[in-house]
Formats: sequence, C-alpha cells, structure tokens
Amino acid sequence: MNMKANIVTVAGIILSSFLILHPAFGQGALTPPGAPAPTMKSLAQIEPRTPISSAPYIITNPGSYYLTTNVTVNFGNGITISANDVSLDLNGFTIFSTQYPAQSTYGIFLNAVTNVTIANGFIRGGVTNNGSGVYGGSGFGTGIAPNNIVPNNTHVYGISVFGCLYRGITGCTVVESCTVQTVGGDGIDATSVVKDSSAVDCGGDGIDGEEVFNSRGYSAGTGNGLFSTVAENCYGYAAGSGYGLLATSTLNCYGISLESSTGLRATVAQNCYGVCEGNFGPGLSAYIAQDCYGLCNSVNPNGVGLYAYGSAIGCYGYCADGGIGLTAYTAAYCVGDCLGGTAISVTVGNGCVGRAGTNYVIYKYNMP
Repeated sequence: MNMKANIVTVAGIILSSFLILHPAFGQGALTPPGAPAPTMKSLAQIEPRTPISSAPYIITNPGSYYLTTNVTVNFGNGITISANDVSLDLNGFTIFSTQYPAQSTYGIFLNAVTNVTIANGFIRGGVTNNGSGVYGGSGFGTGIAPNNIVPNNTHVYGISVFGCLYRGITGCTVVESCTVQTVGGDGIDATSVVKDSSAVDCGGDGIDGEEVFNSRGYSAGTGNGLFSTVAENCYGYAAGSGYGLLATSTLNCYGISLESSTGLRATVAQNCYGVCEGNFGPGLSAYIAQDCYGLCNSVNPNGVGLYAYGSAIGCYGYCADGGIGLTAYTAAYCVGDCLGGTAISVTVGNGCVGRAGTNYVIYKYNMP
C-alpha cells in the first residue's frame, strides 16, 4: 500500500469534513462607506498661531503670534500688543526701524497688558554712541517697553536689542537670556528678575532689577553698571560717575568704576571684587564684607581700597598712593596694603596685617 497516497486521502477527508461542519462566514459589502478620515492634526489644531509678515502691526486679541520674515518700519512702532494673554515669537527675525532721526517709538510696545511672552529675535535701529556719551541716529526710541502702566507677568527671553535712542528692554517682569547694546538710556530694567543677560554701551544704568543673576551691565554714561537688590555672579562697569555695581546683597560679583565713584557697593558682600580707577573710591564698600578684595588706584589721600563700615572678614584692601588700604570698624584676618598712606585702619581687629614698606597699622583696640 502506498503510504503517501493514504496520507493525502486522509487529509482530504478531514478538510472536507471541516468545510462541511464549519462553513465560511460572509465578508460583507466591499464598497467603502466614505473617504478615509484624517488621522493627524494640523499645526493650527495643535497650536493655533497668527502669522505676522509686515509692520506696523497691532495685536488686539489674545493668542499666539509669530513673525514670518524680517519687518521694517520707517515711522511709529513695530508691533503693539494691546491684548492680555499674548505670546509673540519673533522666530529669529528682526524688527528694524529706519526712522530718522530716532523718535519716542518702540520696537514692541506693551499697551497696559497682562500675561505676555516675547521671545527669540532682534530689534534693531541705527543709533550710535559718538564716543563721548552722545547717542544719535536712526531707529526706535526703545526696544521693548510699556506705556505709563507697568504690565503684569511679562516675560522676555532670547531678545537682542541694538541701536535705540533711549532704552533697551524696560518695565517687564522677567528678562532672561537677552542682550542690549548701544542705547542712550537704561539697557535692561526689569521689575523682578534679570538673568543670563548683558547690557553694554548704555547711557544710563546697564542693568536694573530686583534680582540679577549671571549678568553683565556696562554704563558708558553717568549711570550704574549694574543696580539691584540681590546680585549673584554678576559684573558691573561704570565709565562715568556711577557705581560699577550697586546692590543690597552681592555674591561672587565684580564691580569697576572708572572715575570717582565706588567699584562695588553693597550692604552685604561675599566673595566680591571692587575696583575704583578714579580719584577717591573706595574700590569696595560694604557694611559686612567677607572674603572680598577692594582696590583703589587713587593718588588722592582720601582714597580707600576696601571700606567695611561694619565688619570685614578675610578681606584684602589696596590703595595705590596716599589713602588707606583697608578700613573697617571690626576686622578679622584682613590684610591692608598701601604704597604711600595707611595700610589698614580698624577700630576692633583680630589677626590683621598691614604692609607695604613704612606704612603702619592703626588699631584702637585689638581683640585677644
């Protein structure tokens, strides 16, 4: 008997039995009920945004807006925001003004608004500093600013402002990762926080803020380089009569005054460095100074390197000629240095050293 033939026969019988006992189910209609429905959402559904391709432009409704190209105005404001709850993305593009001479106009004007975010782009004019602190040319008066009513909860980040007649970024709540260069007045002035930002070649204050972190301010006029309540990891430079850095509390900060004011002045200064290149100083002045360095390059007998009108701990003060290296009411483990005056002068001192040739140390009372 053929084994292979028997296997085929048996398989055929089993298959026939299955088809008889289990008839095939019907497949239904083959015609589609309609066109296939979309399975993905459009960009407008995910994040509805309104494009801006020309200026001047006025935003009157809440929502999200973005630039699609560089825009130029020859008169008036670039973009005016007159609605609450607005997000404006410059999308890497520039708002440019050719208005000559520059007037009291704005790259972005905040018209009494709340909850506004402005990000990622450039505001540019043609204003320059003639080298003696006189600013002039074409462009906007101010980069970003409100009217007389300070806006609430406004966040500006990733914006660069250049060449404005008056101010850079002002009146906003938080300014982050922004740069301002060559403005006739204040560079960055925030009502709350400034961080990771820079403002240089400013006719007024470089940076103002309640709390300033990791930032650099430079006044080319009579303003302060950096002015705040709290400053950490900051640098301030004043080319005129202002303070290099002026704050209530400073940590890891550096301040320089080129003329007659104080390099760094604070109520509490820790691990800070202050320099005065002018006639008086002091280089650094604080009520409490800890681990600080003060330098005065004055040739005036009133110059002071470091002045702690409360206490100085672990500090160093140097005066180039004719003044006092370090002076404090209470000093511990401090060093004073002076080429032609008093090295160190304290009321109560412990472990302090005065040096530099024939200079001397004045202690009214030495702590045991």
